[in-house]
Amino acid sequence: MPWKEVSIMSERKEFVTLAVSSDTADVRELCRRFEVSAPTAYKWLRRYQLHGEAGLADLSRRPHHSPRRTPAEGERAILEVRDRHSAWGARKLRAWLLAHGYERMPSPSTITAILKRNGRIDASESSKHTAWQRFERQAPNELWQMDFKGHFVMSQGGRCHPLTVLDDHSRFALGVQACDNELTETVQQRLTSIFRCYGLPDRMLMDNGSPWGTQYEHGYTPLTVWLMTLGIDFGHGRPYHPQTQGKDERFHRTLKAEVLQGRNFTDLTQCQAAFDQWRPIYNLERPHQALSMEPPASRYHVSHKTFPETLAPPEYGPGDLVRRVQDKGDISFKGRTFIVGRAFRGSSVALRPTTTDGVWNVFFYSHPITQVDLTEPDQDA
Repeated sequence: MPWKEVSIMSERKEFVTLAVSSDTADVRELCRRFEVSAPTAYKWLRRYQLHGEAGLADLSRRPHHSPRRTPAEGERAILEVRDRHSAWGARKLRAWLLAHGYERMPSPSTITAILKRNGRIDASESSKHTAWQRFERQAPNELWQMDFKGHFVMSQGGRCHPLTVLDDHSRFALGVQACDNELTETVQQRLTSIFRCYGLPDRMLMDNGSPWGTQYEHGYTPLTVWLMTLGIDFGHGRPYHPQTQGKDERFHRTLKAEVLQGRNFTDLTQCQAAFDQWRPIYNLERPHQALSMEPPASRYHVSHKTFPETLAPPEYGPGDLVRRVQDKGDISFKGRTFIVGRAFRGSSVALRPTTTDGVWNVFFYSHPITQVDLTEPDQDA
């Protein structure tokens, strides 16, 4: 099957980057997820190993390195890259140019002076940047952050709701999706395509509002129940504390500055095309200050947990007491009724005794979801 038409070059580059970045990368599994044949994939891997990035496309074989470049040529290069990526600062520009063969680049402060001298910097924008305190997971796919960036109106009517999914460790953008709503069904559909390509994370961090949480009892929603059936743990950010999802919030600022700001989009198709064009630049080329000026792909590899096309029913132990959740989100246990949550209606849950007499843990698959306490007075009594 041919490479997908999002961008043939970026698709090839992402594939080979992920294939060579991990010692345990399963190339054939990547072929399945990227929907390319093994012979095609191995051909481009060989070309990449022989010629680097230039081997992935029918490009000029002109050498990247030109030691005799003059300072004037270097300044022109700085301005050209800045014009293509108007939100990049001096450190990103310098790192990108050094990585692409410009051996004699001035210091970041000198580059900043060049940008100011040529009218490429708005001084008022510099004061808006806020440094987040950095915390990160130890490895890729331990935690993904997911959220909607605020919607915006399109010129032909309707609103675009950008859905973003970011790996916490590497800052790799797993998805930037142009959605026309923020419904559970839409999020689940978009996540399914991401899971098929990159596998499953251990945990996901989300906001508190719909469709992530707080709609139903105990904060569970149909979306979080679906994640639990896939073996994915989840958590919610603290209300009114965007720092909890600081990386995704910072990513939204970058998305606004580098893609959305100053542009008028006609429809969702045009929005998605812009996101698809930018995401490989962000993942594969754009230097990231928190990653020692390396791009996110340098620290990311796909998850070894594959997405199951068919969900297996829960399997509980022989000592578990299994109950079916009714339409109102309740279960019957020991002659009494307890609320588990409407998000679980129609599902089976298991009860296991705790070390406290009369208190039982309630599990959905392997996830503890609530407790029932037989020592408390019956509210219906």
